Amino acid sequence: MKIRTAVGAALLGLLLGSQVAGATGNSGEVRNKEPRTQFATTYGKALPPVGFVNFCARNPENCKTGGPSRAVKLAMSPERWNLIYQVNTYVNGKVAPVSDEDLYGEPEFWAYPTDAGDCEDYVLMKQRFLEGLGFARAALLITVVLDEKNEGHAVLTVTTDEGDFVLDNRRNEIRRWRDLDYTFLKRQSPRDPRAWVSLVKDKTIANGILAGGTDR
Repeated sequence: MKIRTAVGAALLGLLLGSQVAGATGNSGEVRNKEPRTQFATTYGKALPPVGFVNFCARNPENCKTGGPSRAVKLAMSPERWNLIYQVNTYVNGKVAPVSDEDLYGEPEFWAYPTDAGDCEDYVLMKQRFLEGLGFARAALLITVVLDEKNEGHAVLTVTTDEGDFVLDNRRNEIRRWRDLDYTFLKRQSPRDPRAWVSLVKDKTIANGILAGGTDR
């Protein structure tokens, strides 16, 4: 499934400057009637990527604990889908894909990008923008996957009452997690941004693969 929305100048203006009041309120709530497969299943704790750990050490204010006691599923509306689409499209167009090795001289360095970065840098910027627009941080989860080439990649999962959806720097469309040809390994816990949970049953894979890096 793809979420397609028109690109509106007014919404882009909201993205670039103003705040959206009540972006995660109750208006326009859509009750979930989808099967459970619309939501990724977690299987316990996983090791966070090393690049993320180092990012939090440098930016502790962006990795604060004290989140909700349970997972957050955003109540969605056409306006909120528009905002999510605008953020994904804007960041994808603003940031040029460059490896950490080329940009920082290091194999793995997570940071908020200015005009260039790799996949996790896109994710960090999208997470920051959406949180600034009023979306609950606990519903904006950094996620590590294996792509079609079995290579490491990072995306942003938005947990909603309609399912788990993915913002990816490789496409502007917003897709359900299960409609992508990715293997979902692990993601942030909604209860603690520093903690990660496994999305695969094999804990060795979840904890070992990609502890050190992802690609563009």
